[in-house]
Amino acid sequence: MGLPSPSLRGADKVPGDHPANLEEVYRHCRDLGMRLSRQRRMVLDLLWAEKSHLSARDIFEKLNNLGRNIGHTSVYQNLEALQTAGVIECLDRASGRLYGYRADPHSHLTCLDSGTIHDLDVVLPPDLLAHIENETGFRISGYTLSLSGRRA
Repeated sequence: MGLPSPSLRGADKVPGDHPANLEEVYRHCRDLGMRLSRQRRMVLDLLWAEKSHLSARDIFEKLNNLGRNIGHTSVYQNLEALQTAGVIECLDRASGRLYGYRADPHSHLTCLDSGTIHDLDVVLPPDLLAHIENETGFRISGYTLSLSGRRA
């Protein structure tokens, strides 16, 4: 599998610019006018505790295994609302959608053996970005990289 091209993200954000803790996430949700229901907080709490990329089914099962009573529909609705508002990320993979606690521009490294996705903060050198702009005629406003490999 070859190295994918960078995809563009918003110009006003830089890699690594994400909320430091859950209280900042809650505040961000409130600033967006989102209601922080018990179910929404449970989903956010789990994503921030896990700091990994989970399917909706994984989230549903983990919450219920922790004794939190939440239905499939509630999990899906809250994930959709949080992702649409830009609070969390959603990665479309061949195996389905995965949700992560970060929504800021950042890159991913996927382990080809386990499928585990690691978040990376990659800042490309300005001369490389200028070269890409010169070659393509596009003004780069943001980027993410999708890398894959195996542990050495």
